[in-house]
Amino acid sequence: MYTTIVVGTDGSDTAAVAWRHAIDLAKAGGATLHIVNAYQSVNTMGMALAGVAADVSAIDTELETHARDVCAPVEAAAEREGVHCEVHPIPGDPSDSLITIAEQVHADLLVVGNRGMSGVRRVLGSVPNKISHHAPCSVLIVDTR
Repeated sequence: MYTTIVVGTDGSDTAAVAWRHAIDLAKAGGATLHIVNAYQSVNTMGMALAGVAADVSAIDTELETHARDVCAPVEAAAEREGVHCEVHPIPGDPSDSLITIAEQVHADLLVVGNRGMSGVRRVLGSVPNKISHHAPCSVLIVDTR
């Protein structure tokens, strides 16, 4: 069985389908669930604020707080099911962020939805496609239709 599961959320209904599967698996196996939300910080966007009086640190703190808020419903659902979880708001690309957290926590399963696996996004790339090729562990791609 799995002991360390990583799942991402962007707050969408389709992401909820994937994280519900991740919670069920974590509960069944007594695994720890790592919930990830990737966000674009001012620093990772490479924004040049020349001539603009802005507190970049304060903006990034607000973005991180929002990312934590996106993860909160997943965390609450996991805790209701008795699943130990950790929240990871992380600046950067969603695929890269999920892979990074999976590596850091030595995950044995990464759960994502299949959104973006068909049509033009399949040709141009998608989170599940990139993860399926680069994950350091097993990947479950959940049908979110």
